[in-house]
Parts: sequence; structure tokens; C-alpha cells
Amino acid sequence: MRAAIIPVTPLQQNCSLIWCTRTMKGALVDPGGDLDRLKAAVAKAGVTLEKLLVTHGHLDHCGQAGMLARELGLPIEGPHEADRFWISRLGEDGGKYGMQAEVFEPDRWLLDGDTVTVGDLTLEVIHCPGHTPGHVVFFHRPSNFAIVGDVLFQGSIGRTDFPMGNHQDLIDAITRKLWPLGNDVTFIPGHGPTSTFGRERQTNAFVSDYALS
Repeated sequence: MRAAIIPVTPLQQNCSLIWCTRTMKGALVDPGGDLDRLKAAVAKAGVTLEKLLVTHGHLDHCGQAGMLARELGLPIEGPHEADRFWISRLGEDGGKYGMQAEVFEPDRWLLDGDTVTVGDLTLEVIHCPGHTPGHVVFFHRPSNFAIVGDVLFQGSIGRTDFPMGNHQDLIDAITRKLWPLGNDVTFIPGHGPTSTFGRERQTNAFVSDYALS
């Protein structure tokens, strides 16, 4: 498995290109915008896109996912259907932020415990509500690698002051669903640099073991 980060939109959201090195089939996770940049990155990597994956329904993560899916004839998988509320207002939110965005219907809503495939890779789906009610995380167990969207960041956690956000749900999702995966899991967050779960358990001011003790 390989992964590359392509920051997109004025909010510098980490769109991830992941691919199976055996088949060179891949997926874009959270293609929120800057589609020409994303297509160029895919071409440069020599990857054949198989699908689009979405962690949650916020504008910077999926505002242009429907456009790209239609252009390239690709299916969209994710997020959990509890984020239908956010996806239904993408056009309206795009206007507020001066970004082009479009409502879409995923080909597959995801549930906790589902799996998604990319080439020969299988990623586990972990429902992690709190930042949004339908947020999901993608975990590749053989690589100890996760794409966590806006659940967790290096040194911080996702905002919960948006509509339908819930701070306690987010803390519970991180500590009960992500930490048990292991300290050596490397993750790509929705914004900013990568980190590991172990580092965040030691140093994160919001969810470190010390902060929660």
C-alpha cells in the first residue's frame, strides 16, 4: 500500500491518494476540490482510480466528489448515512465559502464494521461520530495506517461546535475505537501533518492519557 497527500481547497484539506502497489488501482479519499490538481497527482503516480471514498460530509472534504465521480465514472463510498444532512447542504455551504460544491448521493453508505476494497487492499470502516454524526475512519490493519478525516489531528481534535456535533461522542470515538488499534498506527488527518496514535496519547492536549485522567 502507498499513500500520498494532496492538499485541496482554501482550507488546505488533506485529500489522500491511496493505492495497491500490486494492481496500481487506487482511490481518492475526500476529493473536496481542486480536481485538476488531483487528476494530475493520480496521473503522476501511474494509478488507475477505482473509486472515491469520503470520511464525512463537510464541504472541504467532499464538495466536488460528485463532480469528479460523474466525470470519471467512479462510485463513491462513504460516509455513514447520518451525514446526509451535511451532504444535502453542500451547494448552500459552497456559496457561503465561495467554493463550487454539489450535492451527491453516495453509491454506498458505510456502517461501522464494513470494509472497502482498493485493488487487493481491504480497509476497515470505523464509525467515529462527534465532529459530524456520520464521520468514518478508514483503517488498513496490515500497514497500521489510518485516514481519520477531522476526528483527530496532530495536537488537536475535530471541532464539535458545528450543527450535530457532539464533543463527548468525539472523545469516546477516539479513545474507545481508535486507541485500541495500537500506538504504532500512523494516521493522515484531514488537515496538517501526520502523526501516530501513540504520540497523540502522550502529547495531545485534548485526548492524551494525561489530559483524560
